[in-house]
Amino acid sequence: MYWPQKGPDNTAKTLELVLAKARETGNKHIVVPSVSGESVLPLLGQGLDITCVTHHVGFEGPGVDEMPPDRRRLLVEQGVKVLTTTHLLAGVDRAIKNKFGGIYPAEIMAFTLRIFGQGVKVAVEAAGMALDAGMIPYGKDVISLGGTGQGLDTAIIVRPAHSNNFFDTRVKEIICKPREF
Repeated sequence: MYWPQKGPDNTAKTLELVLAKARETGNKHIVVPSVSGESVLPLLGQGLDITCVTHHVGFEGPGVDEMPPDRRRLLVEQGVKVLTTTHLLAGVDRAIKNKFGGIYPAEIMAFTLRIFGQGVKVAVEAAGMALDAGMIPYGKDVISLGGTGQGLDTAIIVRPAHSNNFFDTRVKEIICKPREF
């Protein structure tokens, strides 16, 4: 499915397609990037193994955790694994860029993935982060979501690789994404 435009207006339909694909394939492992946890809520109670990947603490400012503590608590109580950690394709490369300028390998990789859309980049990155944290199984396809700014507009089936073997990652299927990004 291709959305005519990017953005949060596609969230509900993206989640519908993800639920349908999970039922069709039997794939219960879902990775959802969400700063607030809001995009995870419609997936609760569906019998899925959900990992929510947030921005790292400090992304919006020193010491700032963008996910409210009550939302984090709710998700964890519902069995959602919540991962708040450094972004796979940023980390110290971004610190070097911010301090000295230039562009470095991880950022080049991120820009390359963005050729397919910001949501594809986010979905690949979030799946790799979840795998590195041990929150999804190694060697298995997962459904991973992404968005362009806010909300969700992209979903893929991916077999992520650990960051030290990132180029073994395989995007198996694009479930949905925007045509314009």
